Formats: sequence, structure tokens, C-alpha cells
Amino acid sequence: MPVVDRRAVLSAPAEQVWARVTTPEGIADELAPWLSMTVPPGLRGKTLADRDAVVGGPLGKAWVLLGGVLPVEYDDMTLVDVEETCFHERSRMLTLARWEHERSVRPLTDEACELRDVLTFTVRRGLAALPGADALATRLVSALFSHRHRRLVSAFPAPGEG
Repeated sequence: MPVVDRRAVLSAPAEQVWARVTTPEGIADELAPWLSMTVPPGLRGKTLADRDAVVGGPLGKAWVLLGGVLPVEYDDMTLVDVEETCFHERSRMLTLARWEHERSVRPLTDEACELRDVLTFTVRRGLAALPGADALATRLVSALFSHRHRRLVSAFPAPGEG
């Protein structure tokens, strides 16, 4: 089962980063400019702070949109756990039979933190039969999260870099 592990050091307090990376606006900025993502029905009007309302049951599909309009993938989302600055999502996607996303933000200092995304996935059976399907999926997930982390580093520049 492929695993992608990405880490970024961000020049902001962990709580500030967490407050951004768990909002629709923050996620939209990470995915920009090519992709966007809708909010699943079970999260509309809620935040991860509404732990009892959002953890454990299906939240519905969040659509990944190319150019903000063309659906190219969905994430049929379930949050397994949410803690103060971490979440664990276990979902199904159009192309992936299993998708697990663990995101955490941990303080390094009062003014810096590490954001970590660990993605574990299984390509759907029909696609998995294609030669190189796992390798291609791994490259795509890796590229997407490398892009997201570059966007985050630019959103929280080190002093003197902004």
C-alpha cells in the first residue's frame, strides 16, 4: 500500500496554522490555482471544533474541481479522529478504494511549527490492474501534497522572506 509523507516547517504558531489549514478557505488556497474542493454536506456550517458532530460517521462527498468547475475526483469523507491540532480521515475516492489522510501541526517554537501530512491509499481494483497504477498514483499524490506544502510555506514566510 503506497504511503506519501510530507512535512513543512512554517513560520507561525501551530494554533494559527491549524486555524487556517482546517478551513475551506485555507484548503482552497493550498489547492490553488488549478484545483478547488467543495465542502462535504456533513461539514457544512461546522468546523473540526464540532468534534462530536463530525467524527465517526460519513460526511458525504467533497468534489475536487479542476479550474473550479470540472469535477475530476471526489473524497467520500469520514473523519476517524480529531484532536487539538491533528485529524485522521479515512475515505473512499473515485480512483482510490482507500484513502487515509493524517494531518498534524506541532509546535517547534512559539513562532514556528511543523505541518505533516501522511497519505496512505489503495488504487481501485480496476485501475490497479493497469501497469504502473500504484506508481502513477503515488507520483500524483506526492506532487499534489508537495504543491500544497509549497503554498503553505509561501503563506507563512520566515521573517525577512515575505
